[in-house]
Amino acid sequence: MFKIVNILRASILGVGIFGMAQAGIAQDNPSAVIEEIRSSGELKIPVMIGEEPGYIKDPATGEWSGFYVDFLQDIADALGVELETVETTWGNLAADFQSNKIDIAIGVNPNPSRGLVVDYLWEPLFTDAWAVLTPDGAPVATWAELNTPEKTIVVQKGSTMQVVAEALLPKANITVVEDRNLAIMELQAQRADGILLAVFDALQISNLALGDVSVPEPMLLNPATLAVARKPGNAGYINFLTNWVQQQRSLGLAQGRLQKSWEDRGIDLSILPSSFSF
Repeated sequence: MFKIVNILRASILGVGIFGMAQAGIAQDNPSAVIEEIRSSGELKIPVMIGEEPGYIKDPATGEWSGFYVDFLQDIADALGVELETVETTWGNLAADFQSNKIDIAIGVNPNPSRGLVVDYLWEPLFTDAWAVLTPDGAPVATWAELNTPEKTIVVQKGSTMQVVAEALLPKANITVVEDRNLAIMELQAQRADGILLAVFDALQISNLALGDVSVPEPMLLNPATLAVARKPGNAGYINFLTNWVQQQRSLGLAQGRLQKSWEDRGIDLSILPSSFSF
């Protein structure tokens, strides 16, 4: 019995040492995450309902398109793998990274809570601004106009929009909903005075005659960054993505793709302040 116990202890110890060795190898190998993605043959990406034109789902085929998907397809092509889509929400991204459901997220905003488990690239792919979608004929010039107990502002749960609203509009009533479509329903039902959104998303919605878009002063810039899970061996992955982003921005590839995407959908960018550059 004594020998059996010793053998079991040795086996457990051996497994533990092996596991530690494997973790050490991943830590020492900056390309471990890239190798893992290439070995799997797929790049797992988040996609979201109601987030056009970044994510567009064909109801007939279930296929996804949109400028975020196009960007991520470029990255997958560079890695030599296929795209694997995972339906989720902005608020679930941290949990998705922790459970290894996704390998990358695009167009996300730096967030301290997510920053505990997620690594953000410092260079944004493009710059957005925060805007408010209001009922027709009720634009706003400043954030202060919305910061009263008489105003109700809708935001998406767990999003940066919620953080911005709670910081800038502490006196207003904040209604938290799960997704953009529910936010639009609140505005259409006249239960809200505005929806806080990234300006390009707001313009997409207003293009459907669903309200007016304002970019209140002071204008708040909204960097659209890339994020990856914090794990051993992701240094090479981050370096690869940083180089990709810098090429996209320095050659005008990102700006050109975004401009074309919005023009193709008839989105009027004339509302943007002259000082704004994405």
